[in-house]
Amino acid sequence: MSEPITFDGRVAVITGAGGGLGKEYALELGRRGARVVVNDLGGAVDGSGSSSGAADLVVDEIREEGGEAVASYDSVATREGGAAIVQTALDSFGSVDIVINNAGILRDRSFANMTLDEVEAVLDVHLKGAFFVSHPAFKVMKENGYGRFVHTSSASGLFGNFGQTNYGAAKAGLVGLSNVLAIEGAKYDIKSNAVAPTARTRMTEDILGPFAEMFDPKQVMPMVVYLCSEQNQLTHEIFSVGGGRYARVFIGTNTGWFAGQGVVPGVEELSEHIGEVRDVSEYVIPGNNNDELAILAQLAAG
Repeated sequence: MSEPITFDGRVAVITGAGGGLGKEYALELGRRGARVVVNDLGGAVDGSGSSSGAADLVVDEIREEGGEAVASYDSVATREGGAAIVQTALDSFGSVDIVINNAGILRDRSFANMTLDEVEAVLDVHLKGAFFVSHPAFKVMKENGYGRFVHTSSASGLFGNFGQTNYGAAKAGLVGLSNVLAIEGAKYDIKSNAVAPTARTRMTEDILGPFAEMFDPKQVMPMVVYLCSEQNQLTHEIFSVGGGRYARVFIGTNTGWFAGQGVVPGVEELSEHIGEVRDVSEYVIPGNNNDELAILAQLAAG
């Protein structure tokens, strides 16, 4: 039997923790000894409005179970808001060890009909919001020589989904953020991973429709809590989680077709080799840019 995973002395910042997935993470981390900053603007699914009620209720629940928690009502969508969220952790608990970038909104519409306001609003919360919170937190983690990031991506960003160009672009961007934090944080014991959850929440009930009951948000929680733990040594990875399924998603590349060093093939010649370009019977999963360049170097060396 594995040793119990606990978070005694650790400080966790969870954005969008007033309900849904974020609430589940906050409650479980609180039960396991983490001191939790429950951040939630308390707005509607589209990001409009605000209320302190959602965050306060989760804080109360953590405290009733014997845990420690404070509320933060700042918006992740501004630089000042992100800094204030991290400062709340420092003022209340003296550190930041864990960041779960979970806050999100939806402004779904087909691409041809989408407005720039709908694009900017979603990017501000999901992608820029993760930057605004992670940046000050990373500095604290680097100084302490320890940290854990979990970024909430989505199948919509990894694979695509109709009517979600803004959301999909933001969620794909979070994978890029996570990958670079994993590389830059490696020597400081800062691990950074992304999850693509499927769960029944306010944001997804209409999208999931009759399948919503199959996706209890509690089922996502174990993966995220594990990734936040000291026991977790995985980094630079993506996990698909939902409905009781836990799986790795990865970005790989094949050997492809090598035209030759310094060779500029004709368009027609390339078209004749397009099958080799696309063949994924063998592939590698690069850990960084240099890993991919190494493939080309090997081909050039013969």
